[in-house]
Amino acid sequence: MYLKGNARESLHPRGRGIIFGSMSIRLHSEGGAGEVTGSKHVISVDGARCLVDCGAFQGRREEAEKKNRALVPDPESISSVILTHAHFDHCGMLPLLAKRGYRGNIYATPATRDLAGVVMMDSAAIQARDQEYLAKQAAKKGQKFDWQPLYDEADVIKATSQFVTVSYNRPMPIGDGLKIEFYDAGHILGSAMAYTHARDRSGREVTIAFTGDLGRRNKPIIRDPARIPPVDYLVLEATYGDRLHESTEDALAKLEAVVNETARRGGKVVIPAFAIERTQELVFYFHLLADRGRIPDIPIWVDSPMAINATSIFQIHPECYDEEIHEAFIKHHENPFGFNSLRFASSVQESKKINDYQGPGVIISADGMCEAGRIQHHLIHTIADPANAILLVGYMAANTLGRRIRDREKEVRIHGEVFRVQARIEEINAFSAHADYAEAWEWMSGLDLGRLKKVFLVHGEPEGLKHMEGHLRSKGVKEVQIVRYGERYEL
Repeated sequence: MYLKGNARESLHPRGRGIIFGSMSIRLHSEGGAGEVTGSKHVISVDGARCLVDCGAFQGRREEAEKKNRALVPDPESISSVILTHAHFDHCGMLPLLAKRGYRGNIYATPATRDLAGVVMMDSAAIQARDQEYLAKQAAKKGQKFDWQPLYDEADVIKATSQFVTVSYNRPMPIGDGLKIEFYDAGHILGSAMAYTHARDRSGREVTIAFTGDLGRRNKPIIRDPARIPPVDYLVLEATYGDRLHESTEDALAKLEAVVNETARRGGKVVIPAFAIERTQELVFYFHLLADRGRIPDIPIWVDSPMAINATSIFQIHPECYDEEIHEAFIKHHENPFGFNSLRFASSVQESKKINDYQGPGVIISADGMCEAGRIQHHLIHTIADPANAILLVGYMAANTLGRRIRDREKEVRIHGEVFRVQARIEEINAFSAHADYAEAWEWMSGLDLGRLKKVFLVHGEPEGLKHMEGHLRSKGVKEVQIVRYGERYEL
């Protein structure tokens, strides 16, 4: 059952929660419902609201700006925050939450805390640079300019000071009637499924598991998604609710082919990649191909300060490694994230020199959806040349530059200038860190389905959500609900 709108809500007398009439345990979403990015889900127990993730929206600039500034209606009503992992669309608005008045704890794994700090600080720096650049452009045109960043570095520091770290498989009370336990989600370093145990004042108990972003089995570096205890309700992501991934071996072969073919043309392979997990995974795969002599000895650049910082964080969190990386990194003192052809570009000057380089090479750069960062400068220099290749290795949300490239639009606009898309566009889905619909069901099938009362689907586009719903029902899951904005679900 669900209720629409806010008709039955009223502010708690102390301003620290919401009272929902007779409904004491409820769920709703403030972000990531019917769309990918901007994850914000709320579980309410006797009026106390716990926010699960506080991510940034990405997509059309004006729409994303409006949604991100709206955040949640009343940050001071949030009693606790659970962060499942450190991707920008899950943690990116935590500094704004703190800026708007949230003073409680933010619960996360140790690796997530460290990575989220890098992600949020990078976002603050990008916003500051954007403000400076746009102000100069407006001044040249004699226009008024009053845009302000969503938050700054001081707000990031404020948010990071509120983190409380909780290791995997360690139950933790986080407020009256609510307890969490993190299980490895197998998505990125430190990613977690939040297994929550809610108990209302009447003594009724309910368990709700939030997958965050569910990972995949047999991925390099990190462990497979863990099994969780029996659960009453499951909040499941559906990013790839209507797609299946290629196998890893097929992906390696295609990566090899794209690099070799582009090198023969004398071009560059440009790979937009998220600075966390995807970049480290690509480095690992390139390491394998180089060691086996399957690609030529050409420079492979990682051009993302955040990716470089994130890689150093990977190195200090061996508790998250899978057996293969643990064997190489811990027992044999090898560096999975470094080899002879690999070069890191930290400074702006080093980044610019990459585009001056004449000859074949590989450029791995953030942002993964091409919406910000140095990747846009590399696209400006390469996208109009048919000798080059743009290799897409992750999900591209609707209305992003990455989606427009993936959709093979003939022209794209970057930094206000229009470029013809003449580089070859290639895709490898196997590098995705999200489970596809078959992998999600494989993981789900290990649950106690007899106890499971309902599955709530979030973090997916409408087609993917609908397909995932049908797939789960075909497997015998009777109660499946696509979460919608404005609907509050009784548990």
